[in-house]
Amino acid sequence: MAKTAYPLDKVYGLLEPGPVLLLTTADATGRPDVMTLSWHTMLEFEPPLVGCVVSARNRSHALLRESRQGVINIPTADLADKVVACGNSSGRTTDKFTAFGLTARAATQVAPPLIDDCFASLECRVADLQMVERYELFVLEVVAAWVDADVANPRTLHHRGYGRFMVAGETIELPSAMR
Repeated sequence: MAKTAYPLDKVYGLLEPGPVLLLTTADATGRPDVMTLSWHTMLEFEPPLVGCVVSARNRSHALLRESRQGVINIPTADLADKVVACGNSSGRTTDKFTAFGLTARAATQVAPPLIDDCFASLECRVADLQMVERYELFVLEVVAAWVDADVANPRTLHHRGYGRFMVAGETIELPSAMR
C-alpha cells in the first residue's frame, strides 16, 4: 500500500469519533437551545461519562457551563438537513426547535428537553469542568438514557469535514469481538 502525505488541517476528518449529535441546553428561564456537536468521546462505562468539546463561541457553551446540564440527542440520517441547519445557525437569534421543526419532550432528570425526533437521548449533568478553560472539554455524566426500541440499526451521521458526512452502515458481529 502506497501512502502519501496528508494535510494536518484535515486530520480530524479521519478521526471523527462518532455520530453527529444534537446537544440541547436551556437558559435560566427554560428557553432551550440546540447545537450540532461532533467532537465527543466516551470516557467511562459506569457511570457513563462523555467528553464533549463545546466551543466558547457557541451559546451552548455558556448555557452548559451555567446550568451544568444538557441532553445528548442522537439523530439518524433522515434528520440530516435539520442537523446541518442547527449547526449553521445561532441560538442567540434563532429558536431552532421552531425554525427546524424539532419536537421537544420534557426530560426526567434535567431541565433541557429531549429531541423526540432523535432515536436516542441521554440526559446529562456536568461532572467536571477542569478542562473547559483550556480545551473547551466538558465531562458529562449520563443520568438517564432513552432509545426508540423500533430503531434496530440506526443510520447515524458522521462528520467528515467541509460539509461531507458518512452514514453508518451495516452492523457486523465477529465471534472474537469484545463483549
